[in-house]
Amino acid sequence: MAVDAAPADTWLPRETMSVASGLTHWITENAKSTRAFLKRVETAGGIAAPVQGQHITELPRAAHKKGDHNPQVESDAQARELLAPALQGHDIGLVSEAGMPAIADPGSAVVRAAHAMGLRVVPLTGPVSLMLALSASGLNGQNFAFVGYVPQEATERGKRLRELEALALKTGQTQILIETPYRNTTLLQALLQTLHPHTRLAVCCALSLPQQLSSSALVSEWKRNQGMVGQLPLDTPAVFLFGR
Repeated sequence: MAVDAAPADTWLPRETMSVASGLTHWITENAKSTRAFLKRVETAGGIAAPVQGQHITELPRAAHKKGDHNPQVESDAQARELLAPALQGHDIGLVSEAGMPAIADPGSAVVRAAHAMGLRVVPLTGPVSLMLALSASGLNGQNFAFVGYVPQEATERGKRLRELEALALKTGQTQILIETPYRNTTLLQALLQTLHPHTRLAVCCALSLPQQLSSSALVSEWKRNQGMVGQLPLDTPAVFLFGR
């Protein structure tokens, strides 16, 4: 689930809203933004307990910084501890910062632990920016890969982008990248400088927000029309995609 300034019921499906309004226990990436999210759920349709009375537990800091997608004894044991209230009969919501937990976000360890503990796992739809961007890109949605962040150092970044482009052009696989908003402009310029003119590049910014904008064109067209770059709200979360 992503948190933004818009009313919750404008960007979350009814079923997701209904479940969220009935929960009192949460495992979260960030407690502050989860409380803000719950206030919007409360405004839209009410919640089972006051925000300050909700049980909100944050994921370990290591899960934020390094992710928890690789099974490890420590992270999986911590996840089991976080799920202890479920063994007492409490349904628990898992919430993260960027669309859906465990997809380009932490939360995988909690899901693995839930399965291991015999708990029922129910995924709920949120505004998943990666899939929204892919559908708006005009690129191959039958074969794609999320590759996360590319190196910040210019030489290594260029090398990695050329590797990914070669794979995309050979196989048809769309490559999906993200970056921290304050480095979005740097990444976009690197993509325009590195990719072949005939490669298609799409940039999707602020998805699910009022100012959202998606642009998709050949690299040669991006270079001819610098206005395409200027109109993008690159100071917001963005998804970058390229391929045939």
